[in-house]
Amino acid sequence: MSERENDMADDRRDELEALLARQRAAFTASRPEPLSQRKDRVRRAIALLKDHGEELAKAMSADFGNRSYAQSMLTDIASTVGAGNHALKHIDSWSKPEKRKVQFPLGLLGAKAEVRYEPKGVIGILSPWNFPVNLAFGPLMQVLAAGNRAMIKPSEFTERTSELMAQLTAEYFAPEEVAVITGSPEVAAAFSSLPFDHLVFTGSTATGRRVMQAAAENLVPVTLELGGKSPVIMGRSADFAKAGERIAIGKMMNAGQICLAPDYLMVPEDKQDEAVAGVVGAANAMYPRLLDNDDYASIVSDRHFERLQGLVTDARAKGAEVIEVNPAGEDFANANQRKMPLTILKNVTDDMTAMQEEIFGPILPVMTYKAVDQAVDYINEHDRPLGLYYFGEDKGEQERVLTRTISGGVTTNDVVFHVSMEDLPFGGVGPSGMGSYHAIEGFREFSHTRAVYHQPKIDIAKLGGLKPPYGKTTDAAVARMMK
Repeated sequence: MSERENDMADDRRDELEALLARQRAAFTASRPEPLSQRKDRVRRAIALLKDHGEELAKAMSADFGNRSYAQSMLTDIASTVGAGNHALKHIDSWSKPEKRKVQFPLGLLGAKAEVRYEPKGVIGILSPWNFPVNLAFGPLMQVLAAGNRAMIKPSEFTERTSELMAQLTAEYFAPEEVAVITGSPEVAAAFSSLPFDHLVFTGSTATGRRVMQAAAENLVPVTLELGGKSPVIMGRSADFAKAGERIAIGKMMNAGQICLAPDYLMVPEDKQDEAVAGVVGAANAMYPRLLDNDDYASIVSDRHFERLQGLVTDARAKGAEVIEVNPAGEDFANANQRKMPLTILKNVTDDMTAMQEEIFGPILPVMTYKAVDQAVDYINEHDRPLGLYYFGEDKGEQERVLTRTISGGVTTNDVVFHVSMEDLPFGGVGPSGMGSYHAIEGFREFSHTRAVYHQPKIDIAKLGGLKPPYGKTTDAAVARMMK
């Protein structure tokens, strides 16, 4: 960077540090804060989305080049309002202290123990471009429900949406409550290195490693919502037409730019054609045209579009059969819209880049297996995925797949749906992430689990043999504890 750029970067870092200090000071001064204040903040976040959902949906479409208004209202606005309402409904019960047992005979002597779920302080949220409102305001609902303040750094790839979120947030919240910071990747890097009380990041595994490394400098705990290659196992007992439609919906929503999108299919060797036909038929029915179809999203940037095209070129060069699902025979090469049809890859091998990287687009590799244990073994030989999907009516086989694999979450006989269940935790495992939000697990993720022990008036140290000089009482206490 030039000297001027260095000065600008330093100015932004100073600005971020000052904002963090302001939020932390306000947090400390307001303790203890009533639950009514938490609920008020959640309600304001909900009101922001309800009042300005249409504007935000239009901004998202402009950022993508084209993105379905209906999809944005469903996935980014309504679902996030739902997350806020779920938090409001449960704040009282989630935040109640829990009584815990004390060792015998302390309880008889008047000792008590409890766990309190207390706010951590200031939470940083680094959100991505693919669902720019949902993945900023979704975690925010639980961050606020847990009694924290928040600083949000949304993606620079969805610049209009990020700027609008910053403007609207300033209208509904004081800066010491919630603030949105926009800017370049350098701003995001400075943001991730701040000494937050907790940091939430949603994005790629590679970037997640850098975020975690930066957070480690200040021992900041992190929630990492990453991605990976979420597999679909189709059992012989699957309804291939119905499964094909559900897979096509999950793969083509947002043009596959979803962290939980089915990344590749694993199908019985003798059922491959039937499985592929189910997906192709459903895609044709739902999207008879693509270029002038507002329901089908564009790829977010030229760089990402070129990357996806490169995955197909690489697979074809290495022997894959490429099936482009283009029912209207449209000319995508000259359309200049960054729209890409669903592209199915058959005969894939592990040396193809599409089988090594998370795809994050409308490309669907298909692998075959002779016995379902081959599919299970393949999944276990690779990084643990964020999602895993099984289609079939064979409950024994389904349970075998579930008990012999590990993934962040699972949906059976559909894809992606587990993330939309507010009472289920959402998170990854290993390279697909750590920690979770949604449900009570999310509330506790953003809370400090504080142990509190109340000692009775009696001299417990003497009674328990802890007070020197040690002797028979100590020996008796050890013997009792060793039983």
